Amino acid sequence: MTTQVRRGLFAAVALAGLVATAACGGSSTGEAPRAGEKIELVVKTFSKFGYGELYKKYEAAHPNVTIKEENIAQLGDYLPKLQQWMATGSGAGDVVALEEGILVQFMAKPGNFVNLLDHGAASLRDKFLEWKWKQALTPDGKALIGLGTDVGAQGMCYRRDLFEKAGLPTDREEVGKLWPTWEAYAETGKKFVAATKDARFFDSAGNIFQNILMQQGDHTYFDTADKLVIDTNPGVKAAWDTTTAMVGADLSAKLQMWGPQWNAGFKTGSFATIACPSWMLGLIKDQAGAGLAGQWDVARVPGSGAVRGGSFLAVPKQSKHPKEAAELVTFLTSPEGQLAAFKAESNFPSSPQAIDDPAVQSFTNAYFNGAPVGKIFGESAKTLKPVYLGPDNQAVGDRVGEALLALEQGKLDAGAAWTQAIESAKRTAK
Repeated sequence: MTTQVRRGLFAAVALAGLVATAACGGSSTGEAPRAGEKIELVVKTFSKFGYGELYKKYEAAHPNVTIKEENIAQLGDYLPKLQQWMATGSGAGDVVALEEGILVQFMAKPGNFVNLLDHGAASLRDKFLEWKWKQALTPDGKALIGLGTDVGAQGMCYRRDLFEKAGLPTDREEVGKLWPTWEAYAETGKKFVAATKDARFFDSAGNIFQNILMQQGDHTYFDTADKLVIDTNPGVKAAWDTTTAMVGADLSAKLQMWGPQWNAGFKTGSFATIACPSWMLGLIKDQAGAGLAGQWDVARVPGSGAVRGGSFLAVPKQSKHPKEAAELVTFLTSPEGQLAAFKAESNFPSSPQAIDDPAVQSFTNAYFNGAPVGKIFGESAKTLKPVYLGPDNQAVGDRVGEALLALEQGKLDAGAAWTQAIESAKRTAK
């Protein structure tokens, strides 16, 4: 999820109909509010979901409902709090956001969540990409703990001015042709650093590694039986070797993602490219600032399309208003709701109807030199293949990122960093 890109209007009639549909929701396991009773629905999120205007429209159609969003910026800070709320049975509010990397651990205890199938969700199945729907469905198909919001369709963001200084093409179609593969991307990076001393080719090894990793197969650190396979999955090692070779070629700015220097790098020109899920565009705009409008652009990502990130909305069993919360989730995750979130924050839809909507396919981003981001990310989304992420995926990924950062900072060589990543992962997954 990200910061604001450009708000657009979408069909008021369609949204009004959606609000009316949501008002008809399914049956509730909780006590229904008395006629005219005011209720507050608390929504817990991380980063930015783009729901501000949707909340206002929902409240206007439901005068008895007030929505309060409680947001924690970073997923790493949000997760331990969510774990505590769910473990203690208190504090989670009425709706919680579940990022795909943490979804599996909560799927292990579906009884902690309201079964959305009890609230009419079965009729919504065709409103989501099939694999996205199945991610939040229990193996026996009897419980659905969440409805999908976005998918982290991938692109490659780049600085046109830095490419021009290095003598590289700046047109996004020509830029995309520079890197059909990650190996070609690395070769382009070598040409870039040879031509300029002012910037590195990409931001951090961790960011590049994650993108390559998600293209390597149907699972990463864990197999589908939740066995840790980081040291035996050839896809993990392939992504590691490709990434560390780029670090060895001095292509990385060696910045820690989400840190202050990384944030500043978007404006200062510390790096020329960054593998960017759709939700990152708003962040780039915020950090780079108005002075670089038109200098950032978006091209295709090397290799096949990949997904990085994407979330779900769920209703904790501890909600005092499960029926109303389920209705709100249905509203926010509808094709129209996803379309609105895309226009607000560039969160790319998981609804095929929203993906194919002309408003998405024709959507351009003025800040990114008028890039047709709807088309670029739409093409990436349609080639996505689901990747299984185990219950400790987030924690293990953090350990791998720490090892890569140690390599970039010169504290470990590639072999020692790989050993640290494996050993740390095994301790974490126990």
